[in-house]
Amino acid sequence: MSLRICILGSGSRGNSAWIATERTRLLVDAGLSKRETFARLRAIGERPEACDAILISHEHADHVCGIRKLALDLRCPIYINDGTRAAIEWSPKITAFETVAAGEKFVVGDIEVAPFSVPHDAVDPVAFTFKAEGLKIGLVTDLGYIPEHVKQHLRGCQLLCFESNHDIEMLRVGPYPWFVKQRVMSRHGHLSNDVTAEFLAEAYDGSAQVLVLAHLSEANNHPEIARLTAIQALERRSDGKSPELHLATQDAPTKIFQF
Repeated sequence: MSLRICILGSGSRGNSAWIATERTRLLVDAGLSKRETFARLRAIGERPEACDAILISHEHADHVCGIRKLALDLRCPIYINDGTRAAIEWSPKITAFETVAAGEKFVVGDIEVAPFSVPHDAVDPVAFTFKAEGLKIGLVTDLGYIPEHVKQHLRGCQLLCFESNHDIEMLRVGPYPWFVKQRVMSRHGHLSNDVTAEFLAEAYDGSAQVLVLAHLSEANNHPEIARLTAIQALERRSDGKSPELHLATQDAPTKIFQF
């Protein structure tokens, strides 16, 4: 028996993850095209047609641009909250919706899913934790700061996939218009490397065996800056706990993390 996760892609051009047990397979977000999603699943030895459900965190294009074609092809239920569903234009042929709400756990197969609110400039954005086989995974991106309830939801995760979107100085001098920079830096934007580092050094409970930094900006971050900032934060921890560190990328899936 095992719990497996692969981040199929993460960044401003598309986000998607695959979570699986021996019985259940979930696609979390659909920000890659159907063709690219299928190619990446097959590249890691998974069958797209085995997908039992699609979960959607929020309506931004980098999380849903592939949802319509994927939904029509896979014909599996889409778990989504009312606000996010209303913000997406659907084909009338897509009807297999399951309504979820932040703070209300639900079960798909043998995986318990806990959606919870995150502060981001979408209609009703959520992040998720997943429990199966006595294990817990946290998948949290697209938030402008880290409220206390988010910290509580992430306690006890064996794997934590967490946003480290931008380097503040790179963002300030980078190519984005000022209003976009303000949005990214706002409390409903994205987490900087420094804010994530503060969380890892002080509020993170140290339970994760694997930490995956995700949703790195291609224009306003660099993988080695994000990696080094996280490593330095983990080294400041008084408990000496340092998980295996990985970075999710835009153009290729991560390895399959198996527990």
